[in-house]
Amino acid sequence: MQASINVLGQPLLSCSMQPLIGFFRDGCCNTGHDDTGRHTVCVQVTQTFLNFSTAQGNDLVTPRPEYGFSGLEPGNFWCLCAGRWIEALLEGVAAPIRLAATHEDVLELVSLETLVAHALDRP
Repeated sequence: MQASINVLGQPLLSCSMQPLIGFFRDGCCNTGHDDTGRHTVCVQVTQTFLNFSTAQGNDLVTPRPEYGFSGLEPGNFWCLCAGRWIEALLEGVAAPIRLAATHEDVLELVSLETLVAHALDRP
């Protein structure tokens, strides 16, 4: 299996192990054919973003113990769906990104320049 690559062309780093996140629950924003949501953007959630996401019908705050999900708090890292990040960007509430942990697949939807402008780890 080939290693995943981030938007900087380097090996994809972990986004978060606590909570254990990602479509495959491997701590990375890996993707595959079954990941129709493209959970590829590693973000550090803010309260503003969490409020926006909840208003869009994706409550990331409320714990869901039946899924092993304790809910997110501002400052947590999360593998976000690319489409949701773009929606938040257009509304001016995009959560900051960790480029080294964001999958290169995002570049099909968003320019590297836009990602860098919202990055925690600027190259």
